[in-house]
Amino acid sequence: MPLLTSYTCKITPEQVAQLKRDLSARGFEFKDVPYAHFGANTRDVSLAAYQSGKLVVQGKGTQEFVAFYLEPELLKEVKLGYEHVLDPEMLTPRIGVDESGKGDFFGPLVVAGAFVGGDAVLQLKEAGIKDSKQISSDKRIAELAKAIRKTVGVVTTVVPIGNEAYNRLHARMANVNSILGWGHARVIENLLATSAAQDCKRAISDQFGNKRIIEQALMERGKKIQLIQRHKAESDIAVAAASIIARDEFVTRLHALSKKFGVELPKGASAAVEEAGRELVRKHGAEILGKVAKTHFRTTAKIKNL
Repeated sequence: MPLLTSYTCKITPEQVAQLKRDLSARGFEFKDVPYAHFGANTRDVSLAAYQSGKLVVQGKGTQEFVAFYLEPELLKEVKLGYEHVLDPEMLTPRIGVDESGKGDFFGPLVVAGAFVGGDAVLQLKEAGIKDSKQISSDKRIAELAKAIRKTVGVVTTVVPIGNEAYNRLHARMANVNSILGWGHARVIENLLATSAAQDCKRAISDQFGNKRIIEQALMERGKKIQLIQRHKAESDIAVAAASIIARDEFVTRLHALSKKFGVELPKGASAAVEEAGRELVRKHGAEILGKVAKTHFRTTAKIKNL
């Protein structure tokens, strides 16, 4: 199992003062760090105590530092390596659902799901799985997606909604949340149809609208599952895994569209996106937008100078 090499937590002003005294007694060398009370390091550990109250510890000695000093002596709590003991529900099998591409003008809307059972939770945590929005590198997203798919006890599925299908659905439903609800329901049904997840009792997703949208779109298998919607659902490891799978699929398909039509299609809905849209229209005509973009965005009118 890989050692922990990075750790972040919140500490109080009193703990900042104690930390500095303790580190001095342990032979740490202090240094100035921007926006921090202080930085300190030894050969194996480097840390910074920020004015915001955040403490960041890094280095190959992080796990030992956290387990033998930080948690028992400063934080007065022991969590590292015992999360599943402190929170037994952490290992409960569940389905996590998330999407990617909702706010991107170019590219599809991708909904993904990950069924995570038992010890797979710990394996995903050790692999560094977290909310995809905290990961800026497409390469890192691809690496983590590969790790998720290879993890024993994890089953994934994706429901990509291409731009032409997305635009037809939006014209009919006139609501992105309705499209999301349909996609989430399909993902849950697909996972429940697998042998590994067929007895799963609950599914978790971010709270994007009335959960009845999903419940009404579920079929026979999905009607029996407990559906949990909550803000910042990506803090759950199953939803975080789904978010990475969804982002990886979105990025892969966006690159394929760029190659197919000979124009680099940026993410988001920025000025660079508008310029790429104008170049597409110059090359292929205005009708191309319906094949590569979500045309209900205001960006469409800007590209067409309407």
